[in-house]
Amino acid sequence: MVGVMSLYIVGGFLLLLAGFCFIFTGIVFLIYDYSIFLDWEFLSINSTCLTMTLFFDWMSLIFVGCVFLISSMVIYYSDSYMSADGDKVRFYFLVFMFVMSMMMMIISPNLISILIGWDGLGLVSYCLVIYFQNYKSYSAGMLTILTNRVGDVAILLAIAWMINFGSWHFIFYVYSWDSWCYYLIFLVVLAGFTSSAQIPFSSWLPAAMAAPTPVSSLVHSSTLVTAGVYLLIRFSHMFNNVDCSFLLMFSMLTMFMSGLGANFEYDMKSIIALSTLSQLGLMMSILFMGFPLLAFFHLLSHAFFKALLFLCAGLIIHGMSDSQDIRHMGCVVNQLPFTCTCFMISNFSLCGLPFMSGFYSKDIILEMVMTSSYNFFVFLIFFISVGLTVSYSVRLIYYCLSFNMNLYVCQNYSEDGLMMKSMIFMTILSICGGSILSWFLFNCPALIVLPLGFKIMPLIFIVLGGWLGYELSFSNYFVSAYSLRYYFISFFSGSMWFMPSFSTYMLSGPSLILSKNYYEVMDSGWGEYIISKSSYVWSSLFAKLYNFYHFNNLKLFITVFFILFIFVLI
Repeated sequence: MVGVMSLYIVGGFLLLLAGFCFIFTGIVFLIYDYSIFLDWEFLSINSTCLTMTLFFDWMSLIFVGCVFLISSMVIYYSDSYMSADGDKVRFYFLVFMFVMSMMMMIISPNLISILIGWDGLGLVSYCLVIYFQNYKSYSAGMLTILTNRVGDVAILLAIAWMINFGSWHFIFYVYSWDSWCYYLIFLVVLAGFTSSAQIPFSSWLPAAMAAPTPVSSLVHSSTLVTAGVYLLIRFSHMFNNVDCSFLLMFSMLTMFMSGLGANFEYDMKSIIALSTLSQLGLMMSILFMGFPLLAFFHLLSHAFFKALLFLCAGLIIHGMSDSQDIRHMGCVVNQLPFTCTCFMISNFSLCGLPFMSGFYSKDIILEMVMTSSYNFFVFLIFFISVGLTVSYSVRLIYYCLSFNMNLYVCQNYSEDGLMMKSMIFMTILSICGGSILSWFLFNCPALIVLPLGFKIMPLIFIVLGGWLGYELSFSNYFVSAYSLRYYFISFFSGSMWFMPSFSTYMLSGPSLILSKNYYEVMDSGWGEYIISKSSYVWSSLFAKLYNFYHFNNLKLFITVFFILFIFVLI
C-alpha cells in the first residue's frame, strides 16, 4: 500500500518539477523570440532513415508546462481520492499515458506524429471512461471513442491530402495557400470540432463524465478537449484566407446551447462539463474571428480554474457518498469549509469576476468582439452566453452551499491533507494565473478605447446573469418552478437541443432496423434456401434421383422398351 501511495506522490512531484522547467524555458523562449526545431533520427537502414520531429517554441513549451502542473496536482489528489480502489496502479499509469499522449500532440509539427498523440488520447480516454465497469460507463465510452474516431479519420485524410505538399510538416506550409487548401482546412476543422465537442459532436462531452473525477479534471482542463483548439491555433494562419463566418456560427451556438443547458441540469459533474463546452465554444469563436493568441490565453487561464472546480466537486461528491445530484446537497459549506472556499474561487474565476484569472482573458475577448466587424447577432450571443455562465454558476453555488438543507447523506465529510495541498496550488493559479500570463503573452498593453456603456457591459451582464441564476433556482412551497411551468422549453433546452438523442439511438436505431430487415430477407429468407442451403438441396435431389433409378431400373427399362416399341409401330 505504501509503495502504491508513494508512486502517486513521486509521479506528481516529478511532473510538477518538469512543469516548472517547461514553463520557465517557454518564458525565456518567448522573451528572446526563440524556437528549436529538432529532427531526431532514430532508425537508419541502408539509404532509408526514419526521423522524429519535435518543435519547441514558447507556445508548445508553456502549454506542456501547464499540462504538467495540472497533471501533477491531479495525480497528487488521486492518491487520496482513489485510495480505496483496487486497480489504482492501473489508473495511475493510464493517467500518465494520457498526459504523455497530450505532450506528444503538443510538441509535434508533423501530422503523422500528431496522429500518434491524438490516437493515444482517444484510446486512453476510452479506457478511463469505462474505468467504473457498468453499462452506463460502457455506453459513454463507446460514444466518446466513436465520435473521436471521426476526428482521427479526418487527420488520416489530411495526411493523405498533404502529399500535395513536399512533406507532412504542416508548420512549414501554414503561411502558403493554394486552391486545394480548402479541403485541408475542412479536414483539420472537422478533427478540431470532434475533439473539442463543438456542434454537432457535443454529446460525448457530458457522457464522458462517467470517468473518475480526477480524470474529468484533467480531460476538461488541459488535455483531450483542448487538443482540437490547440491544433486549430497551430493552423490559424491558414484561416486568414477563408471566410470563417459559418464556423463561427457553430462555435457560438455551442457556447450558447451549453450555457443554456447547464441552467436546467441537476447533475453536478454534467453542469461543469457543460461549462467546459461553453468555454470551448468561446475559444473557438474568438479563434475563427482571427485572434489565435487570445484563444490560447483563454485556453490556459481556463485550464487552471476548471481543474480546481473539478477537484472541489470531486471532494464534495465524495462527501455526499458519491451522489452527484445537487438537489441532495445544501449547507455543504458547514462541513467542508476549505473545499467550498476553493469551489467559490474557481466559480468566480469562471464567471469572469474582476481580477480573477478568467477575467483577464474573458474581458479582452469581449472587447475584441465589440471592436470586430461582425453583426449584432454575434455581439448578442456572446454577451448572453457570458450572462448564462454566471447564471449556472450562481445556481450551482446556491444549491450546493446555501440554506436548502437537503443533506442527503452526511457520512464521510473529511478534508484530506493531500487533496487540500493540491487545491491550494490550483487556487493560487486560479487567482494569479491570468494576470501573470497576460503580462508575459502580450508584449505591450492592449489599449481598447470604447464608450463607457460598452466598457462596463461585460460587468453588467455578469451581474444580470447572477441575478437570473438566483431567480431560477430560488423556490419554496408556494412558488411553482419555472422549469415545470414551461416543461417542453426546459426539456428542450436542458437536453442540449436533443443532440444526445441524435448521436445515440436516433443514429443507431434506423441502421439497426435496416440490418434486421436485411437479415430477415437475406439470411432468414430466400438467401437461406438459394444460397446457404443450395448445396444440400441439390445433392439431396440428385441422390433421390439416383436412388429411384437404382432400385427401379428393371421397371424403367421395360417401360421405356414398350414406349419405344409403340412409337416404332406408329
